[in-house]
Amino acid sequence: MGKIFVALFLCLSAVAMAEDPYLFFDWKVTYGTIAPLGVPQQGILINGQFPGPKINCTSNNNIVVNVFNQLDEPLILTWAGIQQRKNSWQDGTPATMCPILPGTNYTYRFQVKDQIGSYFYFPTTALHRAAGGLGMIQIHSRELIPVPFDNPADEFSVLLGDWYNKGHKTLKKILDSGHSIGRPDGIQINGKSGKVGDKDAQPLFTMEAGKTYRYRVCNVGLRTSVNFRLQGHTLKLVELEGSHTVQNVYDSIDLHVGQCLSVLVTANQAPKDYYFVASSRFLKQGFSSVAIIRYANGKAPASPELPAPPPDNTAGIAWSVNQFRSFRWNLTASAARPNPQGSYHYGKINITRTIKIANSRYVNNGKLRFGINGVSHSEHETPLKLLEYFGIADSSFTYDLVKDEPPQGNNVIVGPSVVNATFRNFVEIVFENREKTIQTYHLDGYSFFAVGIEPGTWTPEKRKNYNLLDAVSRHTIHVYPNSWAAIMTTLDNAGMWNLRSDMWERAYLGQQLYLSVLSPARSLRDEYNIPETQVLCGAVVDMPKPTPYAGT
Repeated sequence: MGKIFVALFLCLSAVAMAEDPYLFFDWKVTYGTIAPLGVPQQGILINGQFPGPKINCTSNNNIVVNVFNQLDEPLILTWAGIQQRKNSWQDGTPATMCPILPGTNYTYRFQVKDQIGSYFYFPTTALHRAAGGLGMIQIHSRELIPVPFDNPADEFSVLLGDWYNKGHKTLKKILDSGHSIGRPDGIQINGKSGKVGDKDAQPLFTMEAGKTYRYRVCNVGLRTSVNFRLQGHTLKLVELEGSHTVQNVYDSIDLHVGQCLSVLVTANQAPKDYYFVASSRFLKQGFSSVAIIRYANGKAPASPELPAPPPDNTAGIAWSVNQFRSFRWNLTASAARPNPQGSYHYGKINITRTIKIANSRYVNNGKLRFGINGVSHSEHETPLKLLEYFGIADSSFTYDLVKDEPPQGNNVIVGPSVVNATFRNFVEIVFENREKTIQTYHLDGYSFFAVGIEPGTWTPEKRKNYNLLDAVSRHTIHVYPNSWAAIMTTLDNAGMWNLRSDMWERAYLGQQLYLSVLSPARSLRDEYNIPETQVLCGAVVDMPKPTPYAGT
């Protein structure tokens, strides 16, 4: 009998210690002709697809993506919103890793640790994001974790956003010459732009009457906020950037650049075609696109009368702010919680540092630049993370050019922008938008609590208006014109992490910085060693690798 118990114990121990499952992908990145708005141009395809292949995985899965770069330019892919615990080495930004050179390949390895929800990947090099190379990442809860809604009949991925008919190389030349790329030409929905009454249009998705479907929707554009709605149907919000939400019902939802969410749609209307509508927000001259959602066995075309968009003036901003405030975290849902565990009691944690960030537009030496607190980030020939790891950062760039308060005046410093941050500090970051255009920011490596958005100027007294109970844990925050937004997070994820404008023109021209979060212990408990296969470039190519981190 004792032998049976020993054998059973050993089997259970082996199961408990088993690694989480691995998913493997081989991606070939090439150029190809695409025409999202009907104008043929050079696009970036992954395995011949635009949008690219979907990564469909489960919380804690290990993801291995072997990327073959067959472009004529260096390439880096990033995984927006995937926290990459202890692994900024493969975060996919120019300051953390060397690019994949033309004709070579590189294998990304990361774990979707303690995460669920909807995300997307895209290229961070040059203006490649304007050409494609992007796709959906959907992370499901593990089977033992109950989800706060019934399993949908199917899941549909929608990648939408503004689009330019100029090619990505032309757009890059415009920015490099010191000018703005200007207004987009339209909106694409999964690589196409539809018009009302197009008899040749094929359905985006097909639903069966009486069933409920999950739509995962991401704004993958370069600069334009959008509003989306589905003719004749309501949208039940169930997930926002990796967090289950209180399940409010909306007629339409604003989605700002870089943001993703999930809604449930019940096919409870007469069997026919309906229009999925995406329209621009807060532009003087707006534009829209439609796609057909078809009911199985439906025979009638969609009505040409589209559901009205929300107001698009000052009243529209108030409408959008109120909608943001209605988004609440579902605290009763069983799901992956943000790291560190317990930080969802964020309202009871003392703030150890407040960083106020103000975006600005500059003309430097006759060329357009954007910046944060008087600093416009520029890339170094060697990734900043490698300079830091190899111990030559101090002789290569200056830390803390960005101060915790915006400076007076409109002078600008152009250079690599890295802010020293203290490991495990609980920080408050306040974004002040002093311009007339909406802003969106993204922070790699973390989820944060979006505790407040208001018009006007932030002061410490504004903290009394924060949502300190059930603000959604997310990784992007938008800031309305002449307004502020505040977030809170614990800097427990060691590495170097990008805080950037998600308006890609602004990020490319310097509206970004990096947070250097170093663990004093230099232990594997806090950060992984540089991967053995990591490509080296620039100043560190011939340098001996530092002593690896120890510990567990």
